[in-house]
Parts: sequence; C-alpha cells; structure tokens
Amino acid sequence: MKKEIEIYIDGVYYPQSEAKISVYDHGLLYGDGVFEGIRAYEGIVFKLHEHIERLYLSAHAIMMKIPISKEEMLKTVIKTLRKNKLSNAYIRLVVTRGVGDLGLDPRKCPKPTIIIIADSINLHSKGAKENGISTMISWVRRNPVDTTTHEIKSLNYLNSILAKIEATSTDVDEALCLDKNGWIVEGVGENLFIVKNGKIFTPPSSSGALEGITAKVVTRIAKNMGIEAYQTSITPFQLFSADEAFFTGTAMEMIPIREANKRIIGDGKPGPITKKLMDAFQKVIVDPNEGVPIYS
Repeated sequence: MKKEIEIYIDGVYYPQSEAKISVYDHGLLYGDGVFEGIRAYEGIVFKLHEHIERLYLSAHAIMMKIPISKEEMLKTVIKTLRKNKLSNAYIRLVVTRGVGDLGLDPRKCPKPTIIIIADSINLHSKGAKENGISTMISWVRRNPVDTTTHEIKSLNYLNSILAKIEATSTDVDEALCLDKNGWIVEGVGENLFIVKNGKIFTPPSSSGALEGITAKVVTRIAKNMGIEAYQTSITPFQLFSADEAFFTGTAMEMIPIREANKRIIGDGKPGPITKKLMDAFQKVIVDPNEGVPIYS
C-alpha cells in the first residue's frame, strides 16, 4: 500500500486521509483564493521564487493578505517536500480566504487558510510528448481582463472546467479558449505557442491569459537559440496554418499539438523547433541555478 502523503494546513501536517478544511471556508464556498502549481525535478524546485512571487501578486489583486512572508512560504514548501521524502514532485500551493460564514463578505474571514500538497501529477497519456495531442476550440470564452481574468491564478476555474468537459466529451485531449473578440487566449491550463517560418508566437497576457512561468522560460530558451519569439494575438486560422504548435505549463511542461479541430498542424508530428525547445527545456529544469534545492 502506498504511504499517505503528509499535507500542510496552517502550520500542521496531516495524513492525506485526515487533511480537511471547514465547510465554511470561502475557498470552498466561493472559489475565493489563489494557488500555484510548482514542480520539483531531481531535488530542485523549479522556479520556486517566481511561483511564490506570482502567488502573492494574485493575492494582492484579490485584496487578500497572506499571513506569512514569502521567505517563510518558500521554507515551508521545502519542508513539505522533505517531510514526504520527495525529490521529484508536483506541489500544489493553495491560499484560501479562510473560514467565514455563508455570506459573501470577506471581512467575515479573519485569517486565510494555507495548504501545501506535494504529490505526483499526470495530465496526458504516455506518448503525448512523442506524438503530440489533439485540441479543439471551445465555445467557452475566456473571462475578459475586466472580470475574473485568468491573469489572476485564482481558485475560480469553472471557465476552464467547462472547456475541459467539452474536450473530453468529444474525445479530444485538450481545449483552447477564445476571448470575446475571437482571438485564441490559451488552453484550459496552459499557454499556447505556434511556430511559423522559424519564429514562435504566443498570445499576450493582455488577452486575459496567465503570464506563464514555463512560457517565459521557453521564450528565453528560444531567444538564446537565435529563434525569434513574439507576443501577439493569434487567430484560429493562424493556428490551423501553423508549421508547429505546442503548449507550455508547469503541470503539462511542454506538449506538442498535432491537430486542432481536426486540422492537422504541419505534418501532424512534433516539429523540429518544438523538439529542439523540448530537449533544451529538459536540461534547464534540473539546473540548480533555475530553482531552489530541496536537500542542501
């Protein structure tokens, strides 16, 4: 039997079968909170400082003050990995508004709840990185930037869940979401890149997309290789007619896209630029200079 992982909740570690929050927690009642997904590779927590910085920026945007410092949060993530004896893991760091009452007023929540889970994650079947995945453009539009935009990594992911349901119900691996004007914003939990004429393009965060940490790393890798990289609005036609396409994200890492709405992308196989970037990315994620060591 697999040993239960130890989950951190507000300063205490609980076996996963005993880890609980109040039914009056506003994270449960209203999706009121923020989170980060983080990866550890070979004893290095990849881009941990950047993930924690983004967590606190998201919290600031929803006017929620996290009750511990960034440095203390970093140390607690590391402690959670050590406690579970993990060198390779997916870390889910969650901060909810905390326990309140059945009303909306966040003033009724005196203290946010902090949860840290360190476990594994597997989003797609074996062979996805080698063969690519299928996608479709969903009817679900991304929330615009003047609403609960995905620029804030909040607990309110119903927008993405609905798009994911549509994809799985039509036997497609992943969904793409448009903005209100018909531009492609991102996947349900990933940033989109297309390759055309040896250059890479990705939608800007001003469209409502999350400013992806993995996306930034991949863009940097591309530029270091002499590959021009641009943030620009992308139409469905531009995706259909791209030479290559791929997703980036912490949980997904890098995954090639072989088709969109039954249109084959390029020759239907991971393209040369995508494969070159994927190979380089695998080297970066285990570089001690790119993260924080768990055991030192």
